[in-house]
Amino acid sequence: MLSDPLAVIDEGDRERARVALAAAFGRAPVTGLQPVAVGASALNFRIEVAGRPYMLRLEKARRDEVRDPPRAYACMQVAAAAGIAPAVRHADGAAGVSITDFVPARPLDSYDGGAPALLRDLGHLAARLQALPVFPAVRAYPDIVGSLLGLLIDSGRYAPDLLGPHRNGLARIREAWPRHAPPLVSSHNDLNPHNILFDGERLWLVDWETAYANDPLVDVATLLLFFARAPGQEEVLLEAWYGRPPDSRLADRLFLARLLVRLFFGCAATLNAARIGGPMAVETDLDAPTPEAFLVLLQRNGWAPGSAEAQRLVGKMALAGFLANLQSPRFEAALAG
Repeated sequence: MLSDPLAVIDEGDRERARVALAAAFGRAPVTGLQPVAVGASALNFRIEVAGRPYMLRLEKARRDEVRDPPRAYACMQVAAAAGIAPAVRHADGAAGVSITDFVPARPLDSYDGGAPALLRDLGHLAARLQALPVFPAVRAYPDIVGSLLGLLIDSGRYAPDLLGPHRNGLARIREAWPRHAPPLVSSHNDLNPHNILFDGERLWLVDWETAYANDPLVDVATLLLFFARAPGQEEVLLEAWYGRPPDSRLADRLFLARLLVRLFFGCAATLNAARIGGPMAVETDLDAPTPEAFLVLLQRNGWAPGSAEAQRLVGKMALAGFLANLQSPRFEAALAG
């Protein structure tokens, strides 16, 4: 008797997987299933049906106003119809299950044309996403970041008052943020390298868990955080997205957006490290490695990028970078812009 490929899925999640597969493929059997390590808020599996690969996603994260599968799946289907996300074969927001085409990803550093071409195409992709019919909105992005910072402060992961300057800096950004605010646009809100796939010919966006209408600079600032590492790269991405170099007003808002994004990822990574790593020593400083030193540490210690220790350091690096930018003259100029 042949074994059931779905047997590797925990019993509590197996039934909703069966229901989704039946809805998508009828009686066609699943002939292969392999776990895929992508993200921390869902179970992902590469499945094979009738000789074709698909991605099965089972949501696991606690639902809230930001993580709302019915809204996320609706956004994903709009993006898929526009060719920005892989084709959707099944999406049940109530059950928290989706099945999409599987994208066989190649490393982004193998992108044809190298970093300049990748940055240009990321800018174009962000512009295409923001031109879609506007996704449903949630709270203002600075308020979402504030809630996340509050969770981090309350968690006790950092010594009391060590994050006080972060809270004060965020308050000043929140006061200035509505000034010159453009209309909200469709946004992915988590454009880190794990959610951008290169199939050898083009880019795809995946993991629409936190998709909602947002300020257009948030996705752009996220791309700059992760991809603009060398002189001139920021300008390539911005011109591809905006069509021309940003004026001083846009540059000021972009500086603040990059601070908000850095703080968001600093809080999220630190809280994720505590969730997956269990009890950890309280942080008593903001000393953090440089990005280059961090990569050396990953290799030397054999840490996976999603491991608790790696996430702890990513969080610390982002929180330290946020504080350093608060103390720069550029911050005061951007607030006044």
